[in-house]
Amino acid sequence: MWWHYLLVFLGALLFDIFPFPFLPAFTIMMFFQIIFDLNIWVVIIIGVAGSVLGRYILLLYAPLIADKYLKSSKNEDIQFLGDKIKGNKWKGQLFILAYSLLPLPTTPLFLGAGISKLKPIYIIPAFIIGKFSSDTIALHFGKYASENIQSIIDNTFSWQSIASFVLSVVLLFLLFFVDWRTLIQKNKLIFSFKIWK
Repeated sequence: MWWHYLLVFLGALLFDIFPFPFLPAFTIMMFFQIIFDLNIWVVIIIGVAGSVLGRYILLLYAPLIADKYLKSSKNEDIQFLGDKIKGNKWKGQLFILAYSLLPLPTTPLFLGAGISKLKPIYIIPAFIIGKFSSDTIALHFGKYASENIQSIIDNTFSWQSIASFVLSVVLLFLLFFVDWRTLIQKNKLIFSFKIWK
């Protein structure tokens, strides 16, 4: 049924539109693929499209959140970090690609890019390649594991999923509380916790 694929698209979109650590979009893609026995390649294409749209929307509204809740000094600090990524386009693209290939939440990456007002062209193409590759692997593993549904349930609260969530929180902490300008310019690590308006 066509609406099953619409659920895949909307699920991936909603999972990747949130500005805080959430389950990876491939989990909802895998869920619908298993429940409705959908074509895995169609699920990957439609799910990645939903995920990319969700991250694109996050890029667009992240500056609004930052302007409303973060001090201007923290905004400038994160924008400085974005300028460094823009300054070396190829290294920035390789970093984004490598990051997207890893089983790490991309929320901190897109929040940082959005707050620093990076243009989508700097981040979306590499993200699409990494996301398509990593989701293809994850969904094929998921299809294989669906023969034993209990293992999926057990893995939901496995040390890997908990570690991934904790790592995402740590990355968000570093994004917001490290003084990036001082770290990059003076090689000095300073934390600043007065970032809120």
